[in-house]
Amino acid sequence: MKRLGTLSELIKNWRETLKIYLPIIWEFMKTWFGKFISWRKARYARYRGLVWYRKIANTILTLIVLFLIYLFLVDINFLWLFGKSPGLRSISNPNQSSASIIYTSDGQVLGKYFRENRIPVTYDEISPILIRTLVSTEDVRFYQHFGIDFQGVFAAIKDMTRGRSRGASTITQQLVKNMYKTRNQYSTGLFGYIPGLKLIISKTKEWTTAVKIEMFYSKKDILTMYFNTVDFGSNAFGIHTAAKTYFNTTPSKLNYEQSATLVGLLKATTSYSPIAHPVRSMERRNVVLENLVKQKVISQQVCDSLKQIPIRLNFSVEQSYDGRALHFRAYLEKYLQEWEQENGYDIYSDGLKIYVTIDSHMQKYAEEAVNRQMKSVQKKFNDHWRGQNPWQDENHKDIVNFVEDIAKKTKAYASLSARYKEHPDSIKYFLNKPHKTKVFDYDSGEKEMSLSIMDSIRYMNRFMHSSFVAMEPETGNVKAWVGDIDFKFWQYDKVAQSKRQPGSTFKLFDYTAAFMHGMSPCDKMTDRPVTWDYKEGKNNKSWNPRNANGYSLGYAVSLKNAFAQSINTIAVQVAQIIGIPEIIKYAHLLGIKTPLENQPSTCLGSSDVSLLELVNSFGTVINEGVYHDPIMITRIEDKDGKVIYEPKTEQKRVIPYEVAWLMTEMLKGGMTEPGGTSRALWSWDIFRYNTDFGGKTGTSSNHSDAWFVGVSPKLIGGAWVGGEQRCVHFRTGELGQGSRTALPIFGMFMEKVLKDESLKRYRGKFPTKPKEPISRNYSCTTYLRPDSTAVDSSALNEADTPEDVPLSDEPTTKE
Repeated sequence: MKRLGTLSELIKNWRETLKIYLPIIWEFMKTWFGKFISWRKARYARYRGLVWYRKIANTILTLIVLFLIYLFLVDINFLWLFGKSPGLRSISNPNQSSASIIYTSDGQVLGKYFRENRIPVTYDEISPILIRTLVSTEDVRFYQHFGIDFQGVFAAIKDMTRGRSRGASTITQQLVKNMYKTRNQYSTGLFGYIPGLKLIISKTKEWTTAVKIEMFYSKKDILTMYFNTVDFGSNAFGIHTAAKTYFNTTPSKLNYEQSATLVGLLKATTSYSPIAHPVRSMERRNVVLENLVKQKVISQQVCDSLKQIPIRLNFSVEQSYDGRALHFRAYLEKYLQEWEQENGYDIYSDGLKIYVTIDSHMQKYAEEAVNRQMKSVQKKFNDHWRGQNPWQDENHKDIVNFVEDIAKKTKAYASLSARYKEHPDSIKYFLNKPHKTKVFDYDSGEKEMSLSIMDSIRYMNRFMHSSFVAMEPETGNVKAWVGDIDFKFWQYDKVAQSKRQPGSTFKLFDYTAAFMHGMSPCDKMTDRPVTWDYKEGKNNKSWNPRNANGYSLGYAVSLKNAFAQSINTIAVQVAQIIGIPEIIKYAHLLGIKTPLENQPSTCLGSSDVSLLELVNSFGTVINEGVYHDPIMITRIEDKDGKVIYEPKTEQKRVIPYEVAWLMTEMLKGGMTEPGGTSRALWSWDIFRYNTDFGGKTGTSSNHSDAWFVGVSPKLIGGAWVGGEQRCVHFRTGELGQGSRTALPIFGMFMEKVLKDESLKRYRGKFPTKPKEPISRNYSCTTYLRPDSTAVDSSALNEADTPEDVPLSDEPTTKE
């Protein structure tokens, strides 16, 4: 339909043009036609009087003139009859699709964005052997002609008359086909729809454009452009990608047998593929080597020895999403979409260099930490639910239609529904029909199983998921980003896109708001049952939050210890005094961008947030109360090296230095206070590098979401663990709480980061003295009572506390 529409538009334009020019042409014909006839009669009489050899010369000259006129008419697309040809502007500034490369902060290639996997090279980066091989095979008179090899054309015509077909396209003409797609993109003129004429017109355009290219560029430039544009098959566009794909080398290091293999591919990338047709590829390679002998590039003896060498491939097809940080790269693509639209760039074809803040070593450590911990979590989860479905309601009953409801959201269901609208039994039959499919597996990455669509849903929803992000609190630079346990099977990013209940990690905002209203870490409140009466619309409601262990201590504890132990009843009392709107206000100031619900349970983290904004909010506290957006890109350069994007690195103070200091002390208390939920970090080998830590755990009420945000002076990190569906989770805090599932990821990550000498800049201790006077007491330390109920026993069980770590000290006065 598109083709017919284009043809009708051409006919319409042609008719409108005729309406304008036909009267002019008619007047011209009336005026000059008679004169032309008289002139032609005189010329013909003169022609008849010429001797025979002059007649031949005259005829040849006339044909040449007519041919030149024809070339001119095709080139200007006279009356839209021939279709558009590449103009001088497009030839002098060729538009070539090139991959954009992502570079890490330590200079490593993180990945690419491309439609055609092409990395341009210069002439000096191409092996002279490869150049000689190409010229000897594709265009032996390349350095003598000006784009059209007439000797080759006449030889091709001669062979055609004898029933032997051969090509006569020069390297320059092949470049025209590769770069400008003259056989499809430009062949849309009216004559192009007439059978037989399209090929003639296309060939004409190749000739005229080849001549133009020879006028603008040197032979070296033409060879460079050719090698950068040609398709070598297997998603390898250009010689740089082809050398890497087939031989894992660079264009400058290609030898004779490798060059001959690649040049041999150009005749037919499928037929002569060394992967699909190795024997045929070898035969073609040997033909190319013989061409080198004919052109006296190598001797017959060398050729014979090269023929004996088998094709040794190191084959690896590069995909858009190979390598590390796949969720980060997918999110980065979405992040740049608005910038692309506003500035007219395309990261998939413009050959940009995108420099990101991710560190390659830290990214590796983060992915290893997530994989190691989640493999362990999954084993525990499988044992925990063995023989049962993990999607159960509060009454421990399977959720009705859980699998069926997920199936209805799949593409397969939509396709089957469209095909069998009035036959639900057929839909059910195909949804339950087993077939070979690949599913995720921790040991092998993926494995093939015979499963129905319904079985696949059951299988994949038994997995626990995780995400992790690490940032520099001072700069906001994101250093590591793990969006899930596997990108191939779960592409939805759980760092920035997914939003879940943060649980007790949200208490950071409760106590920040409290300190903004004059409270201090050493203020005391009684851990007691709390009731919060409130209105929801016109209805009166009552909320009775409980502590995670199910009971209250019944006596007063400091806010510092309450935060460290994550005592819910005290956090709720603080929220009752301060008010939920104030807590929401400071949550947004510190870095939460997601709208939060104005209801009491928000103070215990019932309102969804993303991991990225949560960790960045902790970063604001560690950055002395100064907020900045998370930074993922340091700069973007165009293909010529010009900087076309730099991030805004503006910082804004959102809370006073004193409040940030007090909240940092609260976070450190999670490691030092009795019953602190972050004390499990003592189990990791991270304390011999002269580095301080703090942190906060969080677990939603039904263990659907487990969190930990760990802080150190120069690096912070946050982890989330939970099911893809919220109803899929552990049933006990002993297995599902943040200190058991999420905290170890941070511990493993920091263990490797601090051990790496190249990353020693991230070691460091919090300052012992504040920059500004602190008006409130924060140095109180909680005593352990003889009564075992003095500390949350489940919290104490989370930490394997060494004997040399003091649980109580004499109170110290504030600095």
